[in-house]
Amino acid sequence: MIKKIFANPQFIGFFCASLAAITYGLNPFFGIPLYQEGMTPFSVLFYRFFFAAILMGVVTKVRKSPFTLPKNCRIPAVFAGILMASTCIFWFLAFRIMDSGISAALLFIYPVMVCLIMTIFFKEKLSASVVIGMLLAITGAVMVCYPGSGAKINVPGVVFIMLSALTYAVYIVLVKTSKLREISPETLTFYAMIFSLPVFLLLLRGGIGLQMLPSFRAFINAACLAMFPSVLSFLMTATAVRYIGATKTAVLGALEPVTAVAIGVCFFNEAMTFKLAAGTILILIAVITVICGSKK
Repeated sequence: MIKKIFANPQFIGFFCASLAAITYGLNPFFGIPLYQEGMTPFSVLFYRFFFAAILMGVVTKVRKSPFTLPKNCRIPAVFAGILMASTCIFWFLAFRIMDSGISAALLFIYPVMVCLIMTIFFKEKLSASVVIGMLLAITGAVMVCYPGSGAKINVPGVVFIMLSALTYAVYIVLVKTSKLREISPETLTFYAMIFSLPVFLLLLRGGIGLQMLPSFRAFINAACLAMFPSVLSFLMTATAVRYIGATKTAVLGALEPVTAVAIGVCFFNEAMTFKLAAGTILILIAVITVICGSKK
């Protein structure tokens, strides 16, 4: 029975999507300490993706996935790298100026964008459970937007989060609908990270603006940033999209803001208000609704 469950594609997809969301929610946990040591978002992200590309190369080699990128996948892979870099840049800029838990909860608007893109441009039909889950998630996100006194939120931060959500939504749709779906998740993630590095170098004026890691603690945080919210999260996302599709993978991303809210409250003294807690609970209910609505 247990073997059947673990061999079920639906279970694999839900598990990978949940793990991807939880690990992506760890961004502030490892990113904020680097800010506190005086590093800029672009330097932090360069080290994150540089280390992540090395780790992903090792994973690809160990799993004996092909390093060769098919010709018809090269241009989509370049776009995937640019989108991957962009979504991280906008989010890191956001939680530098507002509470990380709130920014993560607002980022969850991306499943709505994925659903709209897939429905409008690819004629995907939405199940009742996905629609209900999406509405619950939107309600939760709205409550998080107005969390009450003591919470830190501002217009520039919200704009950055909306841009981050949009680029992440397009990334997920690209993985699902392009030739990238035909290559292994390891190969896809490796090349997406490789193609993201020039974006950071460009923003760092060709490397002139790159800061050195100031301490061993900073090195550890950068390495963990590469391992958990980068290698593990994007690898699990690519795997989940393959098994359960772009829409369900996106909706299950609701676990990401729950993780970030918990980390912000427990480790960075961010305010936990009634509306923030209620919004987070609604987002969790949205996840359960999507999972329970699956026929398999």
